[in-house]
Amino acid sequence: MWGGRFAEGPAAVMREINASIPFDKRLWRQDIAGSRAHVAMLADRGIVSADDAALIADGLARVAAEYEADGVPEDMALEDIHMHVEHRLAELIGPVAGRLHTARSRNDQVATDFRLWVRDAIDAVDEGLAGLQRALVTRAGEHAESVMPGFTHLQSAQPVTLGHHLMAYFEMVHRDRSRFEDARARMNECPLGSAALAGTGFPIDREATAEALGFDRPTDNSLDAVSDRDFALDYLMAAATTAIHLSRLAEEFVLWASQPFGFVKLPDAYSTGSSIMPQKRNPDAAELVRGHAGRIVGAMTALTITMKGLPLAYSKDMQDDKPPVFEAHDLLALSIAAMTGMVETVTFRTDRMRAAAEAGFATATDLADWLVREANIPFREAHHITGAVVRQAEADGVALDALPLATLQAIDSRIDERVFGVLGVDASVAARTSHGGTAPDQVRRRIAEAKAAIGMEDEA
Repeated sequence: MWGGRFAEGPAAVMREINASIPFDKRLWRQDIAGSRAHVAMLADRGIVSADDAALIADGLARVAAEYEADGVPEDMALEDIHMHVEHRLAELIGPVAGRLHTARSRNDQVATDFRLWVRDAIDAVDEGLAGLQRALVTRAGEHAESVMPGFTHLQSAQPVTLGHHLMAYFEMVHRDRSRFEDARARMNECPLGSAALAGTGFPIDREATAEALGFDRPTDNSLDAVSDRDFALDYLMAAATTAIHLSRLAEEFVLWASQPFGFVKLPDAYSTGSSIMPQKRNPDAAELVRGHAGRIVGAMTALTITMKGLPLAYSKDMQDDKPPVFEAHDLLALSIAAMTGMVETVTFRTDRMRAAAEAGFATATDLADWLVREANIPFREAHHITGAVVRQAEADGVALDALPLATLQAIDSRIDERVFGVLGVDASVAARTSHGGTAPDQVRRRIAEAKAAIGMEDEA
């Protein structure tokens, strides 16, 4: 490729550091799709003959069939997937293959290929996240009334329902999908035809190639088009946030599966044992999801740092844009699949959850609210009274609703027998009827809305 300019070939180390084929071979489908669209446009515009275009298109189909069957061979001298395709095309159809590169550069070619790949990756992630949402909604529907402790600072705070807790993750995934959707819409412009950096003097039709490849429009600035990697950063940032959400759910499963919690039993399919301790059931799948989040965030950071100081237009640093995106995508796909499987098959031990909710003075806020509502006491004073009640219950080793009325009235005479109607965990969750609250009716309403939003309205 460089023979006309350089008298000597590259050093061995230069050949190795310069080659990207070990990783960018993943772009072969997108590269061939872009080449097909490009040569069809060249023929339509009379830039290459119809016969040459037909020969090139047939040759590209043959290259694609070979790669599909046998994979992409790696020749470091050919550097990247673009030259591999072009070289094999020339072997198959002869010198006319050289016409394919008319009015384009590897700069706009890789920018187009990479956008196409990221677009496909977003579609795959969205499909996986939709499956996770279906699993969360299904399990939440089973447990709209199952009481568990809600935590702040990992301390028992107020009773909630397990359905409400699971639906919190549904909302996170909903936002994750919206971020990927936004990224896809923003990136759906076609760089092809920008050439190296300045456009081309050939009378090409960029609208035609954009339409053929499913883009909304061609990019508006050739310098920006070949040097932009915002679409990859958008993908990685959305992936990092999604991975953090998956990691939070994974962490809860790790905690809940431990003996002190005992809230869940993870299935055998997502657990491992110990090489020395036969009693162990380790939540390794959840732990690996938690670990993958760090690597995905690291991938996002890596590309951010790579891009931060690059002048316009293309620089070779940008060859390193693909490994972090590929790694993050693979890890994210695994994490989504693992968490979906765990949500679908985990056994929730609702008896242990209820016992923990009842044991942690989680209805203290309900007592304070009752004092405000029924005794017309300012909340700060009610908060103080309730603190004294909790201290007494802790000293006596009983739950709040097990304290005798006389003990309660000794703390504050305005408390009467009606208070016992709010001190149980069921009464507590039933009372949280505000929009977005944990009351079972509110949870069921939100589940119905969520099912409709993701196309589950006809499912039981």
